[in-house]
Amino acid sequence: MKIAIHERAGSFSDRWLEYCRSKGINPKRVNCYDSNIVDQVRGCDGLLWHWAHWDCRAAQFARQLTHSLERMGVRVFPDSLTCWHYDDKVGQKYLLEAIDAPLVPSYVFYDKDVALEWLDHVEFPKVFKLRRGAGSANVLLVRSRPHASRLIHRAFGPGFSAVNRRSLLKERIWHWNRDRNLRAFLGLGKGLARLVVPTTLEKAMVREKGYVYFQDFIPGNVFDIRIIVVGKRAFGIKRMVRANDFRASGSGSIIYDKNQIGQPCVELSFELARRLGTQCLAFDYVLDGKRPLLTEISYAFIQEGYRDCPGYWDVALGWHEGSFIAEHFLIEDFITSIELNS
Repeated sequence: MKIAIHERAGSFSDRWLEYCRSKGINPKRVNCYDSNIVDQVRGCDGLLWHWAHWDCRAAQFARQLTHSLERMGVRVFPDSLTCWHYDDKVGQKYLLEAIDAPLVPSYVFYDKDVALEWLDHVEFPKVFKLRRGAGSANVLLVRSRPHASRLIHRAFGPGFSAVNRRSLLKERIWHWNRDRNLRAFLGLGKGLARLVVPTTLEKAMVREKGYVYFQDFIPGNVFDIRIIVVGKRAFGIKRMVRANDFRASGSGSIIYDKNQIGQPCVELSFELARRLGTQCLAFDYVLDGKRPLLTEISYAFIQEGYRDCPGYWDVALGWHEGSFIAEHFLIEDFITSIELNS
């Protein structure tokens, strides 16, 4: 067996390479941005590449490369079923509706007049989202029709930057006020710098325009639940909403107690992952009373946020106590899938 890994510091590849070293596996290091990447992977049984939502270079070709390698008989992580909807909330809307998943009622419009007419028949508040962005970036609570109207006119006019630098600076300030450590201080400095000087990647991003996307606001939630399903395992966290805010994603206020997460979300996540045929998927839930409703999904996650999980569930909802490394689960499943199909 021969597997290829695209190495990116701080990504899943750190632990993948660690796993390979511990098992005596010698992976082929490849660069997915090279023009000859297909030739680099030729002869390999599989490719592992954790590409990030903020990398506009990867967003231009990662899905196409994945599908092409799959046609060549090479297994890929993330595969097409796992990644095609990554960082695309509008795509996720269609997908989750198609499989009858319990999605928060969501609305997308591609015509300004139709969107404005819709405003006359809905109640507020609503949640406005761009199709791109993670950690609560590009998410707003819209409390009135005039506010929604302004957003619609902008969406069908100049559009929105895919990176909201003011919002990111507010995030850095919030983290500084909460943590008061060197990491938060450096982050604050970076946020101030980026407010004035955009990064090279940001300059390359196209503006978000020509559509507008809203979700119903589900009141009464002071937290959300995130469940990650990797093959036949699931683990989760409870994320508390920030003070004077409605968003939990990116708050950094996390509860790991499995008894506060609840098995209904775990059971539902296993079922949805089975229907979608994914290798790895994170599900974000809010509660409507006791009923879990999905807000969005993602194949990727920030690894460090889950190191303190006390264990994981199997598909029979049996609990396995103890620490684990999720990236090792990913590469174990990947190698097993190659062996079963060889």
